[in-house]
Amino acid sequence: MTHGTKAGRIIALTLASLLATPPWLWAVKSGPELPNPGQVGMTRQQQEQLGLQAAAEVYKQMPVLPDKDPVTQYVQALGRKLVKVVPQQYTWPYQFHVVEQKEINAFALPGGPIFVNVGTITAADNESELAGVMAHEMSHVYMQHSAKQVRKNTLPSILSGLGQIAGAVFGGIGGAVASVGGQMAGGLLSMRYSREDEAQADAVGAIIMYKAGYPPRAMADFFEKLEKQGGAGPQFLSDHPNPGNRVEAVQQEIRDWPPKGYTVNDAQFLAAKQQAAHVKAYTAQEIGNGAKNGTWARQNAESGARMTGAAQAAAVPATLANVNFGQVQPSQNFRQLQENGLTISYPDNWQAGSGQNGITIAPAAGTAQGAIAYGAMIATAVDQNARNLDQATRDLVDSLQQSSQVQALGNISRVSVHGVDARSVELRGDSPVQQNGRQVPERDWLVTLPSSQGGIVYLIFVAPESDFSRLKPTFEKMLNSLQLG
Repeated sequence: MTHGTKAGRIIALTLASLLATPPWLWAVKSGPELPNPGQVGMTRQQQEQLGLQAAAEVYKQMPVLPDKDPVTQYVQALGRKLVKVVPQQYTWPYQFHVVEQKEINAFALPGGPIFVNVGTITAADNESELAGVMAHEMSHVYMQHSAKQVRKNTLPSILSGLGQIAGAVFGGIGGAVASVGGQMAGGLLSMRYSREDEAQADAVGAIIMYKAGYPPRAMADFFEKLEKQGGAGPQFLSDHPNPGNRVEAVQQEIRDWPPKGYTVNDAQFLAAKQQAAHVKAYTAQEIGNGAKNGTWARQNAESGARMTGAAQAAAVPATLANVNFGQVQPSQNFRQLQENGLTISYPDNWQAGSGQNGITIAPAAGTAQGAIAYGAMIATAVDQNARNLDQATRDLVDSLQQSSQVQALGNISRVSVHGVDARSVELRGDSPVQQNGRQVPERDWLVTLPSSQGGIVYLIFVAPESDFSRLKPTFEKMLNSLQLG
């Protein structure tokens, strides 16, 4: 038998073997592939913007190590290694930062920002376990879990609605109502994933680890180790509920993957872990107390800890200068807007715009740089914790007041809007309008009504305090024209 004949027979046998193998096994033999994450109701740009706004809140509410810190630099280098294996068409602008908190936790925000607690680094036994936590968080971003949560009808949806009404038309809201943007972001920071989300993040995280050269089992081992600590357990477990049989599920996921030699640089990890042990870290209670008096915002500014790019712009309130009442004075002639079963009349020299989260009506001169100083905003929402209109209104007012930039003036009162039982309360905060370089006081009028679709319809009328009384008749005329389908 000649050499050529032997080679031909080997090729023939190889082809026959491939043809006899089911096509679905070919993919397994070549290794696992990251899934298509699917579509959500939020665009990519909206997710990235929301994530940056929430990240800016982190720097107000938590102590964060600056990017120049060796511990952060190590975590970012590890993050880059993981990001490299994500397909370009599905990747996000991931950022990795370290929170100076003792408790074991990590969290991801829409669009890519990821924060890892110092306590997580010191609790990990090796680089694979830390990589598992980070891959798990990356998977929440990859599968767009936060965006899906924001779309659900919960109280954070009320807050995000307020922040996004004008965002769809003008790019943001200034003044007292702008504080809702911070509340929306704060809602993301306290968001809890579902067990289904956790199972999905485990599965996708295992693929990221495998492709990056880390044993996927290390992720499940770390989570199992946390559960065995007993008691209330670390914060991570309350934020990331166990989907059940975590280790077994990961083992089942990876059982048919081709064998792979994993290479892990634990020398660098051990050096970073030792450095992390010397970082001044705080308990969750200490961090909560410090957030109330602005300690972390000041500390982060002094240390140089900050988000890059648009996050800083998101944290700076928009302003308007040299605007006077004559430029925004409403016409006596009204036109009608009909939108999704809602009808309302408004001055014909003002502009109306609608987005997926609501309607904004405002004079052109009263809006600039994404700020609204004069006008009205309308949206619908569902507060699943509220049994009635009174409770839903109180929840909304309480959330607005938590920002410390707005406060209720008096009690919530009962009013009638075109024969519909409604609730009303006035609020006071800072306007985006400036005089002599300082923001002037703003008055906001919040009105809530029951929606025929369930939940509530809410309106916020906005004006600088000095002009509010002159605009009140126009606001009342608009309100009394409101009809809900």
